[in-house]
Amino acid sequence: MEWDAARYDKVSTPQARWGRVVLERLELAGDETVLDAGCGTGRVTEELLKALPEGHVVALDASAPMIEQAKSRLAGAAGRVSFLHVDLLDLGPAVLDGAGPLDAVFSTATFHWVTDHERLFANIRSVLRPGAQLVAQCGGEGNIAGLLEVVRSLGVERAGTWLYASPEQTTRRLERAGFGDLRVWSHPEPVTFSDRTALVDFLQTVCLREHLATIDPQQQRAFTERVAAAMPVPTLDYVRLNIVARAK
Repeated sequence: MEWDAARYDKVSTPQARWGRVVLERLELAGDETVLDAGCGTGRVTEELLKALPEGHVVALDASAPMIEQAKSRLAGAAGRVSFLHVDLLDLGPAVLDGAGPLDAVFSTATFHWVTDHERLFANIRSVLRPGAQLVAQCGGEGNIAGLLEVVRSLGVERAGTWLYASPEQTTRRLERAGFGDLRVWSHPEPVTFSDRTALVDFLQTVCLREHLATIDPQQQRAFTERVAAAMPVPTLDYVRLNIVARAK
């Protein structure tokens, strides 16, 4: 179930677009130390570095191929970015190796892959100084519900392991973890593909990745084609959960 980072880098234009919008919510002077929690291939991390000309980015991801792809992309920023191959459920002051406490944690398209949000938010709070920012976006309640209905119609009950939380659930979890000044909301973000091949590539690389890892590699593309053909429109019904908060 490891990521194909090179392929993800090519298809992740929607995630990169969302990330740039979320990045604008960070209040930065330009000299802060910021954790990019789930940096992926570094497409949005690259934009974050531009907003921190005198600062430092800690780029974290649980996927080794993603980290390697990010290192290649961000090679020109040596000295201003460090990399951590760490699961967010193992995040804590010790793994930062002296980089904390942090001024902010930024994250896009990542938290829904973590199924224990209580522990996730507690871990993030543990590496932040009081008053530090948490600005994030991930899949929320109702995310790709239409796609999952199509997948079930083809006999697959669960295409992957995610936690798509509601704003109300997330607000309670953040409060318990020690965050205040909360703004938590969700919004639809449909993604339409005009090219059938692009849709199939995206489904295979992102949405169906976990299920495809359980079947014969020779059948993976054919199954993905079946899913795409069964979709009433070539649109993924994404719902984004947005978080803006500060550590107490």
